[in-house]
Amino acid sequence: MKPPRAELDYVAAPRRPVWIGVLVLAVSTAFAGELFVRYRDARLELARLETAQSLVGPERRAARGVPKERLDAQVKNAEAVVRELTLPWAALIQTLERAATRDVAVLQLQPDAQHRLLRLTAEARHREAMFEYLRRLGAAQDLADVHLVSHQVQLDDPRRPVQFAVQASLRSAR
Repeated sequence: MKPPRAELDYVAAPRRPVWIGVLVLAVSTAFAGELFVRYRDARLELARLETAQSLVGPERRAARGVPKERLDAQVKNAEAVVRELTLPWAALIQTLERAATRDVAVLQLQPDAQHRLLRLTAEARHREAMFEYLRRLGAAQDLADVHLVSHQVQLDDPRRPVQFAVQASLRSAR
């Protein structure tokens, strides 16, 4: 059995005229262009009218002033920032580095620029190291009234370090 013979028609069907499609495309492109120009002109006119209305209209708002309380708060914040920036940071860090020992680690440094105070939280390996660090801070030229605020032996740590807080006054810059 032989499969039936396939007959292929290689002759293309006659084409329809192309000019109709090109004409429809040209007309629709021109129409879209005209709509775009009208839309742009309408938007520009609307923006012009809104601007003119805001300049001439009776609903024109006066510039609002800042309330005195808010202005005072902003001034206080600015003054606080200036005080923080004018702290003698370099001298303060040098003082702490000179007083440093291998047995004491500084955990936290909290300067209070308004009251010219320094609060320091540290941890010492033992009590004697804590007292030695306090003596060294007390001998520093940039600090005055150095005193121990609190201390606590860390019982949860097997080495039993002493965590302590120190407060000192900052001396005036020379």
